Amino acid sequence: MAFTDASLTALRVFREVAEHGTLTAAATALGYTQSAVSRQIASLERAAGTPLLHRRHDGVRLTPAGQIVLRRAATVIDQLDATARELAGLPDEHATVRLGWFTSAGAWLLPTALTALRRTHPTITVTTREGSTPALVRALRAGTIDLALLASAPPFRPPDKETPALVLRTLTERGLRIAVPETHPLARGEAIDVADLHGQRWIAGTGQERVMGVWPGLDERPHIAHTARDWLAKLHLVAAGFGITTVPPALAPAMPPGVRVLPVRGGPAEQRRILLAHLPRPLPEPAARLADALRTAALETDLSL
Repeated sequence: MAFTDASLTALRVFREVAEHGTLTAAATALGYTQSAVSRQIASLERAAGTPLLHRRHDGVRLTPAGQIVLRRAATVIDQLDATARELAGLPDEHATVRLGWFTSAGAWLLPTALTALRRTHPTITVTTREGSTPALVRALRAGTIDLALLASAPPFRPPDKETPALVLRTLTERGLRIAVPETHPLARGEAIDVADLHGQRWIAGTGQERVMGVWPGLDERPHIAHTARDWLAKLHLVAAGFGITTVPPALAPAMPPGVRVLPVRGGPAEQRRILLAHLPRPLPEPAARLADALRTAALETDLSL
């Protein structure tokens, strides 16, 4: 069986597996059974004559051959989809940019940049999706998004170890801050001493991001009073006086009433970066325009803080 005999369905399934990181998640996204996904991957590997995936307890990882197939499959699928749209009389794919973003970017950076882009380049359509860093990086590799906004913490390692390395541009780097209720004793000053964070009630994230919301490097086991998946819930819990939480400084304009955002002094600096990531190839003009809008929005936000 030659690889030229590989079916388009198998290529689409393979791209979904690469993006979602597990056969189960890909099956759910496609509405298939896991066994059906496994059969499609097996047929593709037979056509390639080599394994395309490493099966591990925590999911799958592409082999070097799998990375080659993914790059080619993404191109083929996108071209066929663009052809179908053109035949149907729909807008050209080149006028559309697909952007992935981390959660808190949706409260300030994303709407600011999209508003500016709509004003200067109204013919560019931007579609977006929210996701974790691993999910967005897989989507970039799979070719299902063109750009990704990523949050990065020290020691600022690359978001994955795959090759070729992603292009990463730092849009902004600022110190982490603390959101406290206006009625909290910590809200009385213009900054919080790191020693005063001991014994506080924290509002943290959930699942693998449970520690998000707790000041890094505390030399005690934090008292996590509440956990919440989204920033809006965390901040309204803060406003209601149920605890404190860490926030990136750019979220300050989006605070609900009753919340103060303050820097922390003492101890090591806790810097956070916002990165714009894409595959190492020239960006089409619409994607480059969006990248410029995101950089400008990040710079303007920095200057206003």
